[in-house]
Amino acid sequence: MEQMATIGKVINTQGVVGGLKVFPYSDFPERVKELSRVFLHKDQEMKAYSVDKAFVHGRFWVLHLKGVSGISEAEACVGALLQIPLSERRKLPEHTYYLDQIIGLKVYTVEGRFLGEVADIIQTGGNDVYVVRTESDGGVQEVLIPALKKVVINIDMQAGRIDVDLPEGLL
Repeated sequence: MEQMATIGKVINTQGVVGGLKVFPYSDFPERVKELSRVFLHKDQEMKAYSVDKAFVHGRFWVLHLKGVSGISEAEACVGALLQIPLSERRKLPEHTYYLDQIIGLKVYTVEGRFLGEVADIIQTGGNDVYVVRTESDGGVQEVLIPALKKVVINIDMQAGRIDVDLPEGLL
């Protein structure tokens, strides 16, 4: 099966005819209107649905799916992850990446020192912060690296590597 990208999570029902209220994980909220099919992943099961209607409502999405026509069917979807195939994900501008593409990359200083792998990304609103984790004899260590152009010098997806120029005192 094709790899999937999670674009949101069903957090509640919407209305009485099977609408789903979705918290979007996407930086492209209007994209929801372009969806023709989605996959709901819950409790180790994934099911495909055709999209009848989808729109932005405040900070949330509302989706009406074929096969989800009542409140009880919609309630069963609460907690599901909303996914699409990676091949249907929007193409990003050059030097822009999806979060899941950054997680797992190895991080090195411009001097060549290995710092660890990106284990998580904290979205602060101002700029993202990469949580870089490494294991050593002393246990697990984490470094928080601001994802700023003056700090993140290069991202090489082919090599699976990020080069950073850390501000003095960060380590």
